[in-house]
Amino acid sequence: MSTEGVDPRFAGLDAGSALDIVTMMHAADADVNAAVGRALPAIAGAIEVVAERLRAGGRLVYVGAGTSGRLATLDATECGPTFSTSPGLVRAILAGGPDALTRSVEGAEDDTAAAAADLAAAGIGAADAVVGIAASGCTPYVLAAVAAARAAGATTIGLSCNAPAPLLDAVDVPIAVVTGPEVLAGSTRLKAGTAQKLVLNMLSTGTMVRLGKVHGNRMVDVAVTNTKLRARAVGIVSDLAGVPAPDAGRLLDAADLDVRTAVLMSLDDLDAPEARRRLLHAGGRLRDAMRLPQWPGTLNSDPSTVLNPAPVVVVCSDDPSSPSPSPSPSPSPSPSLSPSPSPSGPDRAASRPQRR
Repeated sequence: MSTEGVDPRFAGLDAGSALDIVTMMHAADADVNAAVGRALPAIAGAIEVVAERLRAGGRLVYVGAGTSGRLATLDATECGPTFSTSPGLVRAILAGGPDALTRSVEGAEDDTAAAAADLAAAGIGAADAVVGIAASGCTPYVLAAVAAARAAGATTIGLSCNAPAPLLDAVDVPIAVVTGPEVLAGSTRLKAGTAQKLVLNMLSTGTMVRLGKVHGNRMVDVAVTNTKLRARAVGIVSDLAGVPAPDAGRLLDAADLDVRTAVLMSLDDLDAPEARRRLLHAGGRLRDAMRLPQWPGTLNSDPSTVLNPAPVVVVCSDDPSSPSPSPSPSPSPSPSLSPSPSPSGPDRAASRPQRR
């Protein structure tokens, strides 16, 4: 395995100054971007597969041990506040359970029986996409988890920093990001870990872009859960709707803190329920909702279902009692649109700020 090799460029690591050490590490990290670049077509293919699974009501489930599993947990956790993903839509299964987040759990990565049990407890099925992550490409826990996922009918993706590797042969969509020997030989939390984080960034972000949770390069489905994120949301509404920040704040409040709804309210002079219905009809995609004719009418769906402000759920492997929600597919709006009169009321008044 190349990740276990020894790079002679760094044989003097222990004899160098602090500046020498970081200079060597920086030089080694140059390998990472090139390795990820060579894998871009495979990563893009994985994004399309995952987006298709999520559109069909499935989940994105990461599986890993050690550094790989911790990085997966981080990525899954961040999807909630960044993209307002519903509970359980993106989740991570970490070998060794919660304790493995903060300390090494001996033998966890070799426990194949635990992997099969963890996948069964998570309720993995044909609608899901399961991503096995292993720098070596041969971690027994990850291989067993991928095998269990395939047996359950799930689509499988494998991320390895070695090629060839058993993991790449065991999945539907293999991603090989070959980073080579580490500056500290064998320490795959370094280059390999950095490469894994870059790929996970692309996989989750690319999927959410394909699902319509981004407009331009703005996070229009951000969960407004603190002062910083409120300021960000107000700024997005202000920029996209072309209104001053105070008006953007009032729109955001009238829209129950949903950026997309607030933008539509301002641009097309809609009240909040009408804007939500338009978003629902457009599958949650703001760009498509902005193209719909004025006053799309009443749709036979609950407009609240277009909003998913809850945080993501992270399930660790030694907690089989954790619930495994099975998200329902996005509701299908009625294909017929009936013109309706312009609404009126307090929400409507709030949606008429002075444009700048």
